[in-house]
Parts: sequence; C-alpha cells; structure tokens
Amino acid sequence: MSDDIEAQGQAPGISEHAGAKPRSYLIGLGYAFILTLASFWASSTDFVYGPGVPVLLAVLAIAQMGVHLVFFLHVSSAPDQANNFLALAFGVFVVGLVVFGSLIIMANLNHAMMPMDQMIKMQR
Repeated sequence: MSDDIEAQGQAPGISEHAGAKPRSYLIGLGYAFILTLASFWASSTDFVYGPGVPVLLAVLAIAQMGVHLVFFLHVSSAPDQANNFLALAFGVFVVGLVVFGSLIIMANLNHAMMPMDQMIKMQR
C-alpha cells in the first residue's frame, strides 16, 4: 500500500511511519519549563509594572498552550492535520463564546436585580 493512500478505518493524518521523536518532546519540555519559570518570576517580581502582570501572565499562558499543542499534541497547520486544526479552532471559539457571554451576562445582571431595600420590604 502506498504512503499517500490511507488504510480503510484508519484516522486521517495518522500513519505508521509518523512517530513522534523524543527530541521533539525534550525541546517542548525545555520550553514549557522556561515558560513556567518565567510565569513564577513575573508574578513575584517588582521589575514588571503591577497592572501589567496579569497581561504578561496571560501572554505566557498562551505561549505555554502553544508549546503543548505543537510539541506534545503535534497539532500543526499541515494539510493532513486539517481536521485537528479545525476542531481546535472550533473548541477555542466555543470556549470564548461561553466565557465572553458569561461576562456580559454577569455585567448586566446588576441592572435586572431588585434594589435591596425593596427586597427587605417584601420579606416582612
């Protein structure tokens, strides 16, 4: 059987010859370790401007997720990885929709609530 023809019942993008190399895992481990140390450093130092620390931590967290996707889960934009990439993009979209929708609902929830003095009068 040819390498470009996939066996029946085999998942797209999976081949017998496409094994992950230990070097890739070690590089990913090194990047993950460095990003973890950078996160701990950023949260405990006075070198970074105080209000900028959450932004820096968010950037380091996104970089950490990128390292995990590329080096450990082997998600890439290669043509044979299209399904994985689209599933990841859809998952990010759904999570973003839930998070931002929840934030909007919580921000507007105060306007829909009954004032506290009226609520106390109703309980009497």
